[in-house]
Amino acid sequence: MRIAIVTDAWAPQTNGVVTTLVATARELSRLGHSTGILSPEGLACLPCPSYPEIRLALWPGPFIAGRLMALRPHAVHIATEGPLGAAARGHCRSRGVPFTTSYHTRYPEYLAERWPIPRAVSYAWLRRFHGAAARTFVSSESLREELAREGFGTLHLWRRGVDSWRFHPRHPPHPSLRDLPRPIMVYAGRLAVEKNLTAFLDLKMPGTALLIGDGPQRATLAARYPRAVFTGYRFGEELAALLAGSDVFVFPSLTDTFGIAMIEALACGLPVAAFPVPGPRDVLRPGVTGVMSLDLAEAIRGALRLDHARCAAAAADFTWAAATGQFLAGLEPIPLRARARLATGVSAIIGSRAGERS
Repeated sequence: MRIAIVTDAWAPQTNGVVTTLVATARELSRLGHSTGILSPEGLACLPCPSYPEIRLALWPGPFIAGRLMALRPHAVHIATEGPLGAAARGHCRSRGVPFTTSYHTRYPEYLAERWPIPRAVSYAWLRRFHGAAARTFVSSESLREELAREGFGTLHLWRRGVDSWRFHPRHPPHPSLRDLPRPIMVYAGRLAVEKNLTAFLDLKMPGTALLIGDGPQRATLAARYPRAVFTGYRFGEELAALLAGSDVFVFPSLTDTFGIAMIEALACGLPVAAFPVPGPRDVLRPGVTGVMSLDLAEAIRGALRLDHARCAAAAADFTWAAATGQFLAGLEPIPLRARARLATGVSAIIGSRAGERS
């Protein structure tokens, strides 16, 4: 099966969307499928306001048309709502080609943190964007229920996984943790306003707040919280060793749709402290793998008492193989005649449809 995945987020960015798509493409290849990634790589781009790591492609329509013409895919999945996603959506709709989409990011909440854009306006635009899809993939039951209340149509569950070969509790202690006061309370991810990091860093607790990652808030947070330790981004074995050598993972976000970092931490044997919101509610087993409370300090103290071995064992529930099976089950096959239209111009399509009606 040839699958086209259209995404405005791609390497070298570091975020959950990229992690998910890279892992999914790898699993699809293992299963014998051919995956074409249509990303901003090699295109003229502008940095996304407030998120410059994301590159917004300029005039991507010809690129999308050419790549889909060359791929002749059996299914098209649009992973993001940026310029590439919008161009692919328009191209498919003009040719009567079915496609699926993903809802990875709570843009209404994300935008409201930065600019005075009413959530109702953002949701109206997103309903319109995703309403043209055969199905919209969501990462959790909580998100499916939330979007259904907002009027979104056919929603399909596509969970996330963890690379258990890399993330496990057997890593030797990372040398940079040796002299840090315990307990080490670690966060890993983007350092940005929507991650609600001040709720974590404002706590007056013994030990060390360790933040792995980078982003637009790093300089401000480092200046405001000099006792916290900021490592910048860490990847692969080093990231896993830092997690495995810590004592508790703190996840203060109120707006993430899932939180892959949580299951990576669990796989390393770390219990999670979080607010009782979608994302943590879909991942954590209360009192077993994490503690959720409106009082984040209370959640941290409770999580520190949990069994690390049970956390690592519970992470086995989240595999990329299972997640990719859900992805495949949700795709909408493109009928042969519609697939042929991907290689034709709009005028030819109009003529062929007129001929079909006559």
